[in-house]
Amino acid sequence: MTKKPPHDHSHPHTLLPSDPALRAKAIETLLVGKGLVDPAAVDALVDTFSNDIGPRNGAQVVARSWSDPDYRARLLGDATAAIAELGFSGMQGEHMVAVENSERVHNVVVCTLCSCYPWPVLGLPPVWFKSPEYRARVVREPRAVIAEFGLELSDDIEIRVWDSTAEIRYLVVPQRPAGTEALDEVGLADLVTRDSMIGTGLAMQPEAS
Repeated sequence: MTKKPPHDHSHPHTLLPSDPALRAKAIETLLVGKGLVDPAAVDALVDTFSNDIGPRNGAQVVARSWSDPDYRARLLGDATAAIAELGFSGMQGEHMVAVENSERVHNVVVCTLCSCYPWPVLGLPPVWFKSPEYRARVVREPRAVIAEFGLELSDDIEIRVWDSTAEIRYLVVPQRPAGTEALDEVGLADLVTRDSMIGTGLAMQPEAS
């Protein structure tokens, strides 16, 4: 099942990077060529923003929704406003929708035409999210694609695919793991991964005490 709001065709969907991205790449190439920058250090920095710093914002949103029923209701009703309550807003996050996983429904997000992604809550998009293969296959065979990420879902769970656009970006609220009743919001946020907020993974289980 694919939820696909009308796409703004004025939004550029090009194989070429944006002008700022081209400039950044040119500068990086120049610095690397002169031996002033280590490519591995650049990769490590990008990985940090992609997997640690950026997704921590979304993890805080999810953790708050798990621990505060009133906030959860606001998040599901108006995600843009609820996310802004925690100080997260800006470009690529102006119009947010939160979709919640349950025992019977699992949500996964894609942008079929480019790589629209909620930067304020998830940081930089992973390479695979922008790949033509993911963008095409997750719509046609979401269960198989999710399984390739290591997430095996039973056949009785409905998978809903949400297509991000220039107007709307989605945040998946994963199910709260069992055995987390004693955790505060900080502890809960530590269980929320980037992939669980895209839908290609689940929240982590708490460590056994």
